[in-house]
Amino acid sequence: MKPALGLLLAGCALGLAAPAVAQSGMPEIARDTVAAPAQPGAVALPTATPGPDREIWHTDAGQLAVRNVTRPTLTPFLPVGRGTGAAVIVAPGGGFLGLAIEKEGWNVARWFANHGVAAFVLKYRVLPTPASQPEFADKLTAAIRGEKVGFGPPEDTPPEALADGLAALRHVRAHASEYGIDPARIGFMGFSAGGFLTRSVVEHAGADMPVFVAPIYPNMRPMVVPDNAPPMFVAIAADDFLIGMAGGQTALIDSYREAGKPIEFHLFDHGGHGFGLGNAADTTSHWPDLMLEWLKVRGVIKDKN
Repeated sequence: MKPALGLLLAGCALGLAAPAVAQSGMPEIARDTVAAPAQPGAVALPTATPGPDREIWHTDAGQLAVRNVTRPTLTPFLPVGRGTGAAVIVAPGGGFLGLAIEKEGWNVARWFANHGVAAFVLKYRVLPTPASQPEFADKLTAAIRGEKVGFGPPEDTPPEALADGLAALRHVRAHASEYGIDPARIGFMGFSAGGFLTRSVVEHAGADMPVFVAPIYPNMRPMVVPDNAPPMFVAIAADDFLIGMAGGQTALIDSYREAGKPIEFHLFDHGGHGFGLGNAADTTSHWPDLMLEWLKVRGVIKDKN
């Protein structure tokens, strides 16, 4: 296994900034499953994989995560009272092997809803992994050591995840009046693998393009920027291994600038990978407010109506 793939497994597969570490020095991976939680208002997307529901829920550092998703859903988190009319779809990360759905999905969506922005958490399809949680934990640990185990994160967004992202955009736009939002002010954001998905949405959305995008600690390699690419907000820490995987460069930013498209880029001094809403011990905790101000400056967020 390439060293970079081991890093991707260790840092992305569970969506953790600092996974619990056992005495062996390897990340501790949950060996027990939990019951699927209630997901009020979740809407089934039409892109579901035929066959049974194979979801497996477990915890990561005390927060819920899910893998083997075959039935994608979109869960709304709406502002209390009148919102701003703006909306964002939130795609959690997890190396396309699972989703850190609480840390990088529900928590983020609640933050935006509390600030007047309707948010929709996308539970998108991920690559299959062993049905047994202990087997998954053992094999993932072995993969991080460099052993071949039959699964691992892909180089880029799988087609199933992309299809789910585009279906989510179409659903929110089609039902905008029901959610009390402006169909012309819907954005898309994602964390880690969700950031990879956000880039892929920009490259392939065509007429379904969101009005803004925000990949948070995403793939920093170059991307194809279409003529109708929307304004982009990027936040990542300088010590994130994804910058190393991009050769120590921030080519994603250069791609957008060379295409003449608006981009706001925040490179935090440190914070590692997977900081979610931010680490209390460093400046990454400021990115949500910075993004909110950016949306106001761009006119996406207006006074509450």
